[in-house]
Amino acid sequence: MTVAVLNAYSGADAISIEQRPIPRPGKNEVLVKVAFSPINPSDLATIEGHYGFNDPTPIVPGGEGSGQVIAAGPGMMASYFQGKQVACTGWGTGGGVWSQYVVKSVKGGVLPLRKSLSLDQGAMSIVNPLTASAFIAIAKEGGHKAIAMTAAASSLGQMVNRLGRSEGIQILNVVRRDGQVDLLKTQGSEIVLNSSDAGFEEELRVACHQHDTRLAFDAVAGPLTGQLLKAMPPNGQVIVFSALSRQAVQASPGLLIFENKSIGNFWLGPYIGKLGILKTMCLWKRAQQQISGHLKSEVRKIYPLREVQEAIRDYRSLMTGGKILLRMS
Repeated sequence: MTVAVLNAYSGADAISIEQRPIPRPGKNEVLVKVAFSPINPSDLATIEGHYGFNDPTPIVPGGEGSGQVIAAGPGMMASYFQGKQVACTGWGTGGGVWSQYVVKSVKGGVLPLRKSLSLDQGAMSIVNPLTASAFIAIAKEGGHKAIAMTAAASSLGQMVNRLGRSEGIQILNVVRRDGQVDLLKTQGSEIVLNSSDAGFEEELRVACHQHDTRLAFDAVAGPLTGQLLKAMPPNGQVIVFSALSRQAVQASPGLLIFENKSIGNFWLGPYIGKLGILKTMCLWKRAQQQISGHLKSEVRKIYPLREVQEAIRDYRSLMTGGKILLRMS
């Protein structure tokens, strides 16, 4: 089988294409013939050594994908997945999914896809859809009627906007280019602020106080985390879930001490792990039902796996123009 292999945590240039034997599934495992896998910001962070795990190289990257189960190891749960189309994660058993075949545990490594869902959309049905669903769930649980979102023109940000509007939650969108402002407003977003504008901090403060926004989801980190925290009314919280700036979070201690503001974190894997099987499957079922609408991802281009380096460079050059998919065969 053809496999993309990361030989060092130094970016796309460290990825090679290799031929390896097709693995065999063990107990409670299945063999998936992978169809598609997207390139996500978390994948870029992984290949550059900035993600939450850095196993010794060489490794196979790829955080999520889709395919069909073509063989099952011993176990009732494994037999259940035989022949089914599935979404699979790049976590745990078998490693990443930038490979023509992967072995995955049936205990969290694969999730069944709806029969009506195409494999290209199914490949993108875990990371962004479940994260967007989680953000809205967190907001609703906290009684928030408005939330702020950075990197809001991303595929994830657009999902949060669509889902938030359907739930009656106002989204204060933060982007960094005028083109991204136009994109979101064209899609129906009411509040879109450009962090590159001279008056950004004051505009953000006014918007946060006007809409009583005390919860923000930050994909950028660096100084922007502190700007969000400063802009919100007392008792506000910024939840950091990525670090696109590659900078440490910066915030004034006075905001934490005297205004009772806080900085939290979100990582999808541990979040799902804490939900338990029943709540996870409910979240998955709801997300599957919305993939064709609020949680749909637009595909900009599909590359064969052998062109993974070019695909990564293309994605990095325009991360808000639609998803880049890798086709495994």
